[in-house]
Amino acid sequence: MPVPSSRALWVSVVLFCAALTTGAQPLAQVHPGVAITLPQDHGAHPNFRTEWWYLTGWLQTPEGEDLAFQVTFFRSRPGTASANPSQFAPRQILFAHAALTDPAKGHLLHGQRVARAGFGLAQAAQGDTDIVLDDWRLKREASGRFTARVAAADFALDLALDPTQPVLLQGTSGFSQKGPSPAQASHYFSLPHLRVAGTVTRMGKPIAVTGQAWLDREWSSTLLDARAVGWDWVGLNLEDGGALTAFVVRDAQGEPLWAGGSLRSADRVLRVLGPQDVRMPVPAKASWWRSPRTGAAYPVQRSVELRTNQGWRSWTLQPLMPDSELDSRPAGPVYWEGAVRAQEPGAPVGAGSGGKGFLELTGYLERLKL
Repeated sequence: MPVPSSRALWVSVVLFCAALTTGAQPLAQVHPGVAITLPQDHGAHPNFRTEWWYLTGWLQTPEGEDLAFQVTFFRSRPGTASANPSQFAPRQILFAHAALTDPAKGHLLHGQRVARAGFGLAQAAQGDTDIVLDDWRLKREASGRFTARVAAADFALDLALDPTQPVLLQGTSGFSQKGPSPAQASHYFSLPHLRVAGTVTRMGKPIAVTGQAWLDREWSSTLLDARAVGWDWVGLNLEDGGALTAFVVRDAQGEPLWAGGSLRSADRVLRVLGPQDVRMPVPAKASWWRSPRTGAAYPVQRSVELRTNQGWRSWTLQPLMPDSELDSRPAGPVYWEGAVRAQEPGAPVGAGSGGKGFLELTGYLERLKL
């Protein structure tokens, strides 16, 4: 995604950190032409304001039941004086969020953690992915396998995620512009089609699961244009082995302020998409879902359209569970983030024309303030 949103929860951390700023050292900035270097860039970038490790995926139980999950870890630099000798100075803040989509429940199950880095209880290592936040952990092994372990009040996840495809560099070789100014950008890469196996624990019972997932890695110090009120983002693992990313940043009138994305084919041909190449039309109100708790309405049944060398391609999106709203107040915003199925209109189901992924919708209850 252009910017995080469960990744949207990072906003509250940044606002909190801004209030602590005293004598801050300059933040590192995103620049074009800076190469993504692996495995180093799997690790933390503490000189940037914020970054996130964003995992989403579809799971299936042995009985064929569909579930979905999201695990996101954030690191944010408050900007407090680096010369502060106190071990309690919040030089880095770590935040994590996890959610389970269980249609049998009908609404998201979720949990979160937040802490200042240090004391062996919270850390985001440099050089490779190794994040600890109390009893939650995300780690990349030397083999390339990721392991994610989180435990919330209503569920727990213990998952192994193995790459099956090369890294996908978003934007121009990993430089991903998020607004009209090139300064509004992130360094951004993805790992689609991760093979997942592990256990989901719900109601105290562990269940074996398998599935496919998606990892987004982004870091930045400057993100949205001041006119932006929110964004729509989708990431899809396509049935034929391709990968689709699309986002639209909206202004106060609901019009596109910026857009972008990518389409990588099954044979690894990558097409980078700019503002004129991505459309996510606003559907009729009958395709919106309204939250009975907050009153916010979200366009959850919709389409995404991408310009390709062969013309426009479109996919319809159907949520696995309409009630995928996450209310993170008072720590963060209210937004919708849910698992979706995708299908190209007119194409036979199961003929390699569909896919599964996650849709993210922010700024529909109130303006998202950065």
